[in-house]
Amino acid sequence: MSEQPHPHNKTALVLTAGGARGAYQAGVMKRISEIPAFHNKTAPFSIITGASAGAINGAAIASQHQDFTAASKLLVKLWSGLEAHNVYRTDPLAMMKNAATMALDFGLGGVFGAGRVQSLVDSSPLYHFLGSNLKLDGIRRAVKAGSLYALGITATGYHTGRAFTFIEGKPGHPLWNKSRRVALSAEIGLPHVLASAAIPIVFPPVELPAGASTAYFGDGAMRLVTPLSPAIRLGARRLLAVGVRCQESANSLLRSEWSQDEDFAAKLKRPPLSQILGTLMNAIFLDHLDADLDHLKRMNSFVTEHEKLASLVDLVEDSDPDHEPMRIVSPLVISPSADIAIIAKTLEHRMPKSIRYVMEGLGTPDAQSADLTSFLLFDSEFTRELVQLGYRDAAQRSDEIEAFLMEED
Repeated sequence: MSEQPHPHNKTALVLTAGGARGAYQAGVMKRISEIPAFHNKTAPFSIITGASAGAINGAAIASQHQDFTAASKLLVKLWSGLEAHNVYRTDPLAMMKNAATMALDFGLGGVFGAGRVQSLVDSSPLYHFLGSNLKLDGIRRAVKAGSLYALGITATGYHTGRAFTFIEGKPGHPLWNKSRRVALSAEIGLPHVLASAAIPIVFPPVELPAGASTAYFGDGAMRLVTPLSPAIRLGARRLLAVGVRCQESANSLLRSEWSQDEDFAAKLKRPPLSQILGTLMNAIFLDHLDADLDHLKRMNSFVTEHEKLASLVDLVEDSDPDHEPMRIVSPLVISPSADIAIIAKTLEHRMPKSIRYVMEGLGTPDAQSADLTSFLLFDSEFTRELVQLGYRDAAQRSDEIEAFLMEED
């Protein structure tokens, strides 16, 4: 059967990182799948890219690309029933064994040698949980049918520190090898998804083939400072990106931390270690999308101004064969309308006792700064709240989303 061009062959879905916050993206997808133009039809994205939790969600959608409604229901099912024991071992024996190994490494590593501890938790349950729910051979069927041009899953190489984007797509899809980013063709499997979602320090590295060798990889968000880039390089002209950070909350925190208005002046307390670690997680997971979106808008303005000079387009396209032609790329970003950190703070008591004990030892952050908890709170009550939040936010903008996805190239 010959491949037919997909009606939305220039539209990409970009799913960002966020640990347990990824449940928000499931709610957004569910509401979009209920739009009549997309209900029980092929997903309206021919390019899908994701990192960390976004890799799990992106792989789930790609695996059932022919039925967007079924794919969205799968996502909601995964996140709504998620518990900590589906992600890592929470039994006392596993936690005590890991704690003893860590004490041996840190306390006597200079005498007996170190390097025994791979991570804070044993994440082997996540392998079984995702393996029983994701049928990734559906990705190959979607590519063969022509509706899915490419799925890109990004993970970070622990040896090179580069962002590796593993791409399964139509033959001849773009590849690249830049100073900090590499793209490789691959048959996406569960290890790629697990590697991309391996939160640094918390989860262990995952071994993956990389060319003729094998290497160890971790969370894809660590070095992917331009999360929109893989989709753009794959040819997207429109990007629907789903973030997991409330912009209004971020602005509120800025006003409290830096303001020239005395009405907003506040005497802030010294941050506990948990708040510092939460800020570190934000730097890995949340900040890149905002910065990359600003960069894209500047580039769009640049291209718009210079397209007035017809000769410039040919000049840009022909000047460097290593760079794709410059073009306007239209973004639409869906982000939480409520502060997920505050939601997590109200439900932190639902964490496993062993993890909660460690978290309490790190100190109690302000409610708006409880970001570390929001990344690690793998609990169905919390994730269902986020699914509902994503659903409501997408519903508020459903007309805008439909018009964006149905727009002709």
